[in-house]
Amino acid sequence: MGEYPEKAEASNLVNEAAEAYAIAPQNKVLRFLGISGSQPQSNTNQAFLSIIRGGLPRHSLDSLMEKTEMSIYEMADILNTTDRTLRRYEADVKLNREQSERLVELAQLYTRGEQVFGNAVGFKQWMASEIPSLGNKKPKSFLDTSLGIGLLLDELTRIELGVFA
Repeated sequence: MGEYPEKAEASNLVNEAAEAYAIAPQNKVLRFLGISGSQPQSNTNQAFLSIIRGGLPRHSLDSLMEKTEMSIYEMADILNTTDRTLRRYEADVKLNREQSERLVELAQLYTRGEQVFGNAVGFKQWMASEIPSLGNKKPKSFLDTSLGIGLLLDELTRIELGVFA
């Protein structure tokens, strides 16, 4: 009965920190997309699947372009469409699943990048630089596929761990 109260307290602190860590990135990703943090927090992947399947609103595209400082031309290339098509989307239009999924992936990447670099400026500079471990290509050139975004997330993990190729 209470022989190790420090252990119980430490266990609670670990669980609370893990819960806070799981929620904070999701809320930040949602903010990148211009969505309030009122989405369900229980399972991040299920919440994002629900958002993707329902289609992101047009304003999420605008929000992400503003926060990432990408032009409509860059975003059109990433979404495999034309800038003219993107400009024609009305405010109440929902993006299709593929477009919604790519925007969620981009928001996750930029959230992670800001975490690793400590700020948006450093991450954006990295995104625009030629990186030797990426074959002297700019990370931005990998944003048009899920596999490319995954590759960049892996690279961010290596940077965070201090493993440079």
